[in-house]
Amino acid sequence: MRPNHHLDDATVLSYSAGALPTAMNVVASAHLEHCPHCRERLHVAEQIGGTLMQQQRGDAPGQDERNAMLALLDQEPDAAPAPTASAIIADAVEPPDRDRLPTALHPWFGPSMRALKWRRVAPGVQRIRAGGVAGGELMLLRIAPGSRLPLHSHGGTELTMILDGAYDDVLGHFGPGDVADLDGQTLHQPVTAPGVPCVCVAATDAPLVFSGWFARRLQPLFGF
Repeated sequence: MRPNHHLDDATVLSYSAGALPTAMNVVASAHLEHCPHCRERLHVAEQIGGTLMQQQRGDAPGQDERNAMLALLDQEPDAAPAPTASAIIADAVEPPDRDRLPTALHPWFGPSMRALKWRRVAPGVQRIRAGGVAGGELMLLRIAPGSRLPLHSHGGTELTMILDGAYDDVLGHFGPGDVADLDGQTLHQPVTAPGVPCVCVAATDAPLVFSGWFARRLQPLFGF
């Protein structure tokens, strides 16, 4: 996995401060396991947190230094260092295990993709809900290849990481390791790629907002 879509700056800062709700924290942790770029941004965010604590003690660095740290956190994904030759060789020799779920998901779903017990909630859509998550929903979704989901926005925040397969929407192409960090302003209609099902882990803090009347009528049945 070499993600191309990353966590929002605000999400990275909240994660570093321990302020993310449980469901969002799980998905962010899963992405960080596979994303060197976001781990570097997290390191910078932790530096920023240390700087703010120093400011409270009256021992803050200069404003220019603080601005430089914020600029580092705000770098675009293509500014991340290119993978080293040794990392590329390692990937070629030891391809990722597609059956293994990210470690952050193990307490909620177990370690194995093959062992999951899916429940059908709509044509072409299967789901597993995590129990005992306060303040939001944490779920795995398995969507059949070539499926077009209803056009929708979000009543709150949604954080989704692709585990296998892919989908496309107005924000681009999302493949394994990519994360969609969405708020209520995003209107999109994911279309899963052909070939294999799209499996993702999603965290939400409010129901989705469907645009079509038919999807809105069926929403209570699906539980989204």
